[in-house]
Amino acid sequence: MITMPARKPRRSAAATREKPLLLDRAAAKRRLADDTYDVVVIGGGITGAYAVLDAVSRGLRAALVEKDDFASGTSSKSSKMVHGGLRYIEQGNVNLVRHSLLERHRFRKNAPHLVHRLPFLFPILEKEGIFDARLAKGFEGLLWTYDLVGGWRIGKLHQRLSVPEVLAQAPTLRAENLRGGLMYFDARTDDARLVLTIVRTAAALGATVLNGVRADGLLMQGGRVSGARVSVDGDSFDIRARAVVNATGVWTDELDAKADDGHQPQVRPAKGVHIVVPWEKVRINCTVTVPIPGRARRATCTRWGNSVVLGTTDEDYRGSPDDVHCTRQEMDFLLEGANTAFEGKLTPDDVVGSIGGLRPLVGGKEGATLDMRRDHHITVGRTGMVTVTGGKLTTSRHMGELVIDKVMAVLGRKGSSRTTNLPLLGGAGYDAEAVAASGGIAAHLGERFGTEARFVGDLIQDDPSLAEPIVAGLPYTRAEVVYAARAELARSVDDVLSRRTRARLFARDASADAAGAVGAILGRELNLTEAEVERSVADYLAAVRHEKSVLLEGATA
Repeated sequence: MITMPARKPRRSAAATREKPLLLDRAAAKRRLADDTYDVVVIGGGITGAYAVLDAVSRGLRAALVEKDDFASGTSSKSSKMVHGGLRYIEQGNVNLVRHSLLERHRFRKNAPHLVHRLPFLFPILEKEGIFDARLAKGFEGLLWTYDLVGGWRIGKLHQRLSVPEVLAQAPTLRAENLRGGLMYFDARTDDARLVLTIVRTAAALGATVLNGVRADGLLMQGGRVSGARVSVDGDSFDIRARAVVNATGVWTDELDAKADDGHQPQVRPAKGVHIVVPWEKVRINCTVTVPIPGRARRATCTRWGNSVVLGTTDEDYRGSPDDVHCTRQEMDFLLEGANTAFEGKLTPDDVVGSIGGLRPLVGGKEGATLDMRRDHHITVGRTGMVTVTGGKLTTSRHMGELVIDKVMAVLGRKGSSRTTNLPLLGGAGYDAEAVAASGGIAAHLGERFGTEARFVGDLIQDDPSLAEPIVAGLPYTRAEVVYAARAELARSVDDVLSRRTRARLFARDASADAAGAVGAILGRELNLTEAEVERSVADYLAAVRHEKSVLLEGATA
């Protein structure tokens, strides 16, 4: 039996529920085809998710559609940091840092089960480091600025560490040039899980949300955008709306061109990649920032359970936005940085997972993408479509607020945002200490579902076999696959193993071994035919093979 921590008093009807929110795909399709909405948001990443949540929380009749799966683009392939951004202070963008740190605080308050404090360590090296002891004094001044403009809200100020204290956190760091370290505090999140939770919170408040919905065109009435013509599950129909939001990230220009024949491309995609290695190969207890030989960019090595995530790069990208992977060259680049900083020798054979994603940067075609500002851009086109680009995960709530401010102007309505203090599903009453103390499956579920973990626990109580892991070596249970099908609009093996869980990232090959079992569960839950199950499994195995071929064999992505 699983005993979940006691719940605190109700704070929000959407945030604390007596029964699980079960999302019905067929019912959502009927509503999209039959209803007229105040606003339809196209694009199910972090920005679109918070836009639809902001809209429905203001009382608008709102819908969100996504052509693939929620967070399947950039929003599941980020650095997974909820942070102010030290680099932005270095660029002189202190206002972005101040605002980001305020939004970080709001995330930790509204989604305490998903956004966790994370220590960052900068080793001070005598040579071949990010900075030496002399430069460290100047960098500490930057950390004081970070603390003062909002870093203090996380409950800890930065610290200067001795050599033994650094090695206690990162015992495999090469010690010959080590002179100490600086530690400050930010936060991290499972980005795909966060997006899904925002989407589900919007659905709990009455929004219609659906994945697998491709916008083939835009409806026009009197020279104004009035909805979208979509394809979903082999059907085509029109979604009627008084306002449309383009939140499609790196696909923004493609949709804007459907609304305005004279549209000029604005988005400059920047590619970032991460690789994952087993924790025992590095044995760090925090995020360690290390230099890359011969490069200005520093890399981060972050512990995540029994894994370490290494990233990231920041380069122009000119390939297909639908096929982005970490390449052999990029993997070697990150391994070189880690091997320079740590004892031992990481090799390509140690890499158990990888991701590649694109940042939708706006505002410049010249210079390095690393130096481009991460501010967001929100415009209203001549046909009335609201388009949002740029920005970053940490400020997504505020971006959603500003987007719906524009929508309200298009609609000629008034009403202020309510998301500043709106808990996400599973967040209200969540007690992190009680969850951690419970241990085992209860702790695992609590840190993924918050107070809603009891609904997954109920599945296991009804059928104890669902407590079994679905992927060897990872804590994800069979119950989570059942819940993904019933309550999280999972349609495919990839939806489950890449985003509802993060098995593909943390154990790529083991996840492939589990594809058949996941497909069988989805088949039973979704009434899929045998051929549909086989296709879903085959598609996942083919995607894994392609990822490995790009990563290990030097193919191009």
